[in-house]
Amino acid sequence: MTTHDGTCPPEPDTLTVGHPKTAAAGFTAVVKSMAHVWGGAGFFRGTRALMLLNQSSGYDCPSCAWPDPDDVRSRTEFCENGAKAIAWEADARKIGREFFAQWSVAELAEQSDYWHGQQGRLVEPLVLRPGGTHYEPISWDAAFKVIADELNALASPDEALFYTSGRASNEAAFLYQLFVRQFGTNNLPDCSNMCHESSGSALVPTVGIGKGTVKLDDFEKAQLILVIGQNPGTNHPRMLTALQKAKRAGAKIVAVNPLPEAGLLAFRNPQEVGGMLGFGTPLTDTYLRVKVSGDAALLQGLMKAVFALDAEKPGTAIDRAFVAEYTEGFHELRAAIEAVSWDFITEQSGVSREQIEDVAKQIAAAERIIACWAMGVTQTPNAVGTIRDLVNLMLLRGAVGKPGAGLCPVRGHSNVQGDRTMGIYEKPSVPFLDALGKEFGFDPPRHHGYDTVDGIRAMRDGKGKVFVALGGNFLSATPDTAATAAALRNCRLTAHVSIKLNRSHLVPGRTALILPCLGRTETDRQAGGVQFVTTENSMGVVQKSQGMLTPASPHLLSEPVIVARMAAATLGKRSTVDWMNLVADYDRIRERIERVVPGFTNYNQRVRRPGGFYLPNGPRERRFTTPNGRANFTVNPAASNRLEPGQLVMMTIRTHDQFNTTVYGLDDRYRGITRGRRVVLLNAEDIRERGLKAGDVVDLVSHFRGETRTAPRFVVVEYDIPRGSAATYFPEANVLVPLDSVAAVSNTPTSKYVVITLRPSA
Repeated sequence: MTTHDGTCPPEPDTLTVGHPKTAAAGFTAVVKSMAHVWGGAGFFRGTRALMLLNQSSGYDCPSCAWPDPDDVRSRTEFCENGAKAIAWEADARKIGREFFAQWSVAELAEQSDYWHGQQGRLVEPLVLRPGGTHYEPISWDAAFKVIADELNALASPDEALFYTSGRASNEAAFLYQLFVRQFGTNNLPDCSNMCHESSGSALVPTVGIGKGTVKLDDFEKAQLILVIGQNPGTNHPRMLTALQKAKRAGAKIVAVNPLPEAGLLAFRNPQEVGGMLGFGTPLTDTYLRVKVSGDAALLQGLMKAVFALDAEKPGTAIDRAFVAEYTEGFHELRAAIEAVSWDFITEQSGVSREQIEDVAKQIAAAERIIACWAMGVTQTPNAVGTIRDLVNLMLLRGAVGKPGAGLCPVRGHSNVQGDRTMGIYEKPSVPFLDALGKEFGFDPPRHHGYDTVDGIRAMRDGKGKVFVALGGNFLSATPDTAATAAALRNCRLTAHVSIKLNRSHLVPGRTALILPCLGRTETDRQAGGVQFVTTENSMGVVQKSQGMLTPASPHLLSEPVIVARMAAATLGKRSTVDWMNLVADYDRIRERIERVVPGFTNYNQRVRRPGGFYLPNGPRERRFTTPNGRANFTVNPAASNRLEPGQLVMMTIRTHDQFNTTVYGLDDRYRGITRGRRVVLLNAEDIRERGLKAGDVVDLVSHFRGETRTAPRFVVVEYDIPRGSAATYFPEANVLVPLDSVAAVSNTPTSKYVVITLRPSA
């Protein structure tokens, strides 16, 4: 049964539920990694791919953006997720015209996202013509003509949307935004809009930069590390090594998460004999089991306790010298926090006053503190205010801009931060546009474009008529799956640059294109010889990435070449850019980046050095690049989350066998759930209160402003989660996230705050 949103809910009778793990990685992680790599890529191709991963002479991991060590790197500088990502990309299986002649779009939509990824690499460009039922092969020239004709037929450039995935390289992203702006629009939605947009919205006005302020070696110098709304064991496994080093150096770790995640409890380092034998390093010293979306109230409680401690012994809990020299807004913050009641804090957070005060004492006793966070914080209605309160807490302790201390938003996609640096942003700054226009001799559009949510609305309402995606799986990544599917189908053209088949290809516009590209692991040979690309990790390091594997097909083009040929075909003589000259030698692209983007002086020389180079980061050196030149305390009223009887607050999470929308397998090993993904994790009391039992199959119904959305056939799993909270996997539960339920300021979908009820499945 295919649903109206293009997804196919499988029968949940294969699911098994065991016991959650209490430690991450170890021998099992190595076995699983090798099984994926050798099973998909083959022994020799897979082993070679792993040995080049995250090496200075190799390529950057296409999985998460956790940084590599600046100096000495292990020959196995990768994690289980990285190994799975490499296996997925280096897949020896291939699908071409015979496959698509056999399978109609409707039949492909009946299959699961996991099945799609298991079919193999795309090997030639494909088109779905108006009224067609099957994708057919098309030449590259003809494909670019289709795009050019559709774009040039629009009444306004603003009727086109150009999406970017965080896996695109700096070079591809820079060319892409240049093409889009020469075309005449700033409609550049990207995956940042759905993940860390809230972080940037909070950090820019408070400290002056939308990035983190720490380096990797700061973890070994920290005395206290806060990990809030993040599950590193599944989403950023190499971070566990940094946490282990911090623990061995004497740091304490405080974890804030509704679920008891294995990767926050203990780490069995697979590069150590003890780790392989099953001996783990305990990580978290204090675990605060906050309600889903209770972080805002918790942080205000921590500040309230810190203010109280400082009132008892002035100057002991608050770094008053730092506050006086570097900040503004302290007195307004103190008055606001003192007005918040403890009853409100404990009821909304689900954490006791005693626990909060205990952690506040740890914070007050530490001079060097790092605060890490991810989507558990960024995807709630008050996400921006929550992150600003986390900044407030760190500023009270003077824990920004010194060794072993700082702010650490942990990014997901491997180059999501670099894409933003390259200008992938719907609200570009005036200095960036001025520099871009000067370098390329044109006047870039100045009006703001659509972000992801507004772009979906535009396509839904007929204002967006052409959709081009540079990577990603847009349908599965976005909220309100039914609304997004209808929006894509409403387009005259949808075009996706992809490596493998995904669900977005199966909700086509009137005409649809699939444009297969080289993977990061594959050799990219152009007129000027073998090329490399560059990426930027979570800590602002720009480094080279050079693929060395034989491409899956001779018909594949690199992302920069696809963008350049698309631009040349569309713009023709209207463009001031010699597109094909730029992609003949990527050094030429980097030369132009150097003259447009601050911090890239001597780009080609510095990026060839082992480890690359750091971009400027003022707050890291206590230079706060805000308009007033100071770090700003802010007042952020915590929203009151009130539920009707029977309602729960649901968050979407990843399984251990996926990275973002890429599903590598059907197991969530650390949570003890195997062979199924349609589950809802619930507290035992909440299950009994609803007359249910573990193993029952229910429909999930979300409630927002009088509207309801339904996701059918989810298995009830009893889990250690706070009362009133629920957890499900995405993308299966994305249909429940309302398009209009977004974080204030950032417009990020609230995938970590969805009000639901349960009803037995028919």
